[in-house]
Amino acid sequence: MKIFSKRSIPTTAVSLVLFLGLSLGSIANAGEAEDIVAIKSVLGKLMPQAQPDSIKPAAFPGMYEAIYGPQIIYISADGRYMLEGDLYDLKSQVNLTESKRRAARAKLVREMDQKDMIVFSPPADKVKFTITAFTDIDCGYCRKMHKQMKQYNDLGIAFRYMAYPRSGVNTPSYYKAVSVWCAKDKQDAMTQAKSGVNLPKAECDNPVKKHMQAAKLVGVTGTPTLVLESGRVIPGYVEPNRLLKILEQLKTQG
Repeated sequence: MKIFSKRSIPTTAVSLVLFLGLSLGSIANAGEAEDIVAIKSVLGKLMPQAQPDSIKPAAFPGMYEAIYGPQIIYISADGRYMLEGDLYDLKSQVNLTESKRRAARAKLVREMDQKDMIVFSPPADKVKFTITAFTDIDCGYCRKMHKQMKQYNDLGIAFRYMAYPRSGVNTPSYYKAVSVWCAKDKQDAMTQAKSGVNLPKAECDNPVKKHMQAAKLVGVTGTPTLVLESGRVIPGYVEPNRLLKILEQLKTQG
């Protein structure tokens, strides 16, 4: 048997190995590209009004993940099977789906125009945490949270309100939100409305429907819903000191 040293390996053999490696890689990439084209076609028929942000192979073999903002679905390479739910890596004990959702939520709220929000904040140099809060004027716990706004601000927590009237469009709660967002002094209008004052009905070019669409993407089902800068979600009312402790703990966790 002839044994080749490193120096004596024929260049033709090296070329063949490189050729085979590149060819197999090209075949794999071509197969993946064909899968994605087929999956796009299937998803286009299921959700014609939405375009996925990305379609990539999932950690689970034979499946792809399609990302629509914070919403993630899994679909088989042949486009036949689809599932919605959380994918866990049991070895690392990580919820892979929630990690992707969190990043997408953070991007979504980061890209929302703060000019369309009603902000209650301590001085800029005193802000420790910024929360985006989906709120409903008629929500009891939203009102309770707002009554303690000075305490939150004194602890260094800034609130950026976005509207989410749970009863839907063209309902009393919806028109209350519109009236608040159309007020000249939006902060004062929010405080009055949440204290039970019936504001004069007002109309203007407002972001309430846009906020409701964002809430749907985030997965908001109730109010208040707090979205942190990291994309984590805290559902429901949390009293000021406890919220600060939660925020500080989450910050240390990364």
